[in-house]
Amino acid sequence: MLAARLFGRTFLAAAKSESSAAAAASSSAARTLNPLEQFFEVDRTPEDDKPVIYGRGWKASELRLKSWDDLQKLWYVLLKEKNMLMTQRQMLNAQNLRFPNPERISKVRKSMCRIKHVLTERAIDEADPRRSTEMKRMINAL
Repeated sequence: MLAARLFGRTFLAAAKSESSAAAAASSSAARTLNPLEQFFEVDRTPEDDKPVIYGRGWKASELRLKSWDDLQKLWYVLLKEKNMLMTQRQMLNAQNLRFPNPERISKVRKSMCRIKHVLTERAIDEADPRRSTEMKRMINAL
């Protein structure tokens, strides 16, 4: 009798945790149904006429304050943004629609160039020639 209660509680607790995990997975799946949605602005449709104000590009002085890891993370965020913008522009061009705010692409490109510039400055200032060479190789691979 005691064993039955103990096993029953264990199975009940396991079932509750599985159901909560399934609910969490379904809610996260509901947010991102298709991984290709990352390449499009889901919130905005081409028919929206209201002007949207986007941010500015990163300045080199701001980037100099960031660590190597932060700059690398920012690089990949900008790369993802650039891919999203280019995909959206191509899709809208195929439909003969106007791409809204085309200056966003140049802002992203300039920010990416500034990140490379800041990283190159750090590589040049590196005292160890081997490390400097390795840093330059990594920067050129970006």
